[in-house]
Amino acid sequence: RKIIFEKQWFYLDNAIGHIYGTTFEVTSGGNLQLKQETEETATETKEAGTDNRNIVDDGKSQKLTHDDIKALKDKGIKGQEIVQQLIENSTTFRDKTEFSQDKYIKKKKKKYEAVITIVRPSTRILSTMYYAREPGKINHLRYDTLAQMLTLGNIHAGNKMIVMETCAGLVLGAVMERMGGYGSIIQMYPGGGPVRAATSCFGFPKTFFDNLHEFPLSKVDSLLSGTFSTESLPSETEDNALVEEESNGSIDEKQPSVQETEEESTTEPAMERNQIEEPETMDMNAEDTGFKEKQGKENNENVREKQRKQQERRKKLMEAAALLREKNADGLIVASKFHPTPLLLSLLEFVAPSRPFVVYCQYKEPLLECYTKLRERGGVINLKLSETWLRSYQVLPDRSHPKLTMSGGGGYLLSGITVVSNKSNSHSSSLEELKTEEPSSKKRKVQDLHC
Repeated sequence: RKIIFEKQWFYLDNAIGHIYGTTFEVTSGGNLQLKQETEETATETKEAGTDNRNIVDDGKSQKLTHDDIKALKDKGIKGQEIVQQLIENSTTFRDKTEFSQDKYIKKKKKKYEAVITIVRPSTRILSTMYYAREPGKINHLRYDTLAQMLTLGNIHAGNKMIVMETCAGLVLGAVMERMGGYGSIIQMYPGGGPVRAATSCFGFPKTFFDNLHEFPLSKVDSLLSGTFSTESLPSETEDNALVEEESNGSIDEKQPSVQETEEESTTEPAMERNQIEEPETMDMNAEDTGFKEKQGKENNENVREKQRKQQERRKKLMEAAALLREKNADGLIVASKFHPTPLLLSLLEFVAPSRPFVVYCQYKEPLLECYTKLRERGGVINLKLSETWLRSYQVLPDRSHPKLTMSGGGGYLLSGITVVSNKSNSHSSSLEELKTEEPSSKKRKVQDLHC
């Protein structure tokens, strides 16, 4: 199929079989051709100016017009030759400084050279791409903030993680990549089903999805209260069974009615019609009954297929519920567009003591409310509300400096560790007594003084 990327369109057929990191050149027909490494010609000694003070950007420095460049492309001239002609026809190129010349060449190569490098997908590449192109889909989660989440959540192979995210599956994919297919993940999702658009871009093998479970947020309260059961789960299979019975009955009932109409239509006008027309009407009626029978069979097959899928979904839900009931998850990651306080307070019930949890939010105020609620509730320690500061640097010979544009903010993180909350009054009173009671050595000294 045709791939459209960065105003370029091409077909990936010729890329199959090559290793990741291979560079291709897009030909005129959209096909990929291996780029030869020997194309780099020895650069001549450049004439460069001392500074750019006399250069005026009036749009008249380039002799080649837009039509000339288009004609060169139509002739099939490669991008490198077009860039060379642009350099030769520029009146101000030789007056620019060496750094400005390199910048000019780099800019023109990006515009006219159709060169593509295919790289292996990773969390860093996908998070950078999403943040640069569609930050709204991932709740403006910056890549350094995602790295902080993975570190604070102590995510490693063999964990049992609970992930609640509405970032198009990017956080889930990052957790799956870090775990390497070992351990289990329970994805909590709102609505009708989980969204995993970014997760599918990682290219994980099928074994990675064997231990990935999903559970709806709407069933969390019933699971905590103990009312969650197979009967309270979807009754869609029963509804579909009723639909199947009704459809079977309606088909069986419709068939004799069709036959009756056929008999009426063949007996009454039979005396008036010619004998030649009778076999044609019989053939048409036979085709109608055959079509009805085929349609009935297809409906039955569709209903059975739906039933099978619903049974599989029901089985997966029960497996996820069984994992959550154990209440021994090794960590919790929350990165959603919903308010974090009710989500965190309910999902922390499934996390074992002495385990980390991380909550991401684009804004600080919801996490401040969540912080105070957790302090009042207890059962957590080492609560931290943090924001990471990121500045990108250009690192090139003799011109390394911070980039002029930098990110204004990458969101906020609330992290902490779960502990066993002390709810029994008797235990707390005994602790208070131990604190207020004086040590035995001090008691003895007091008694000696009185004597």
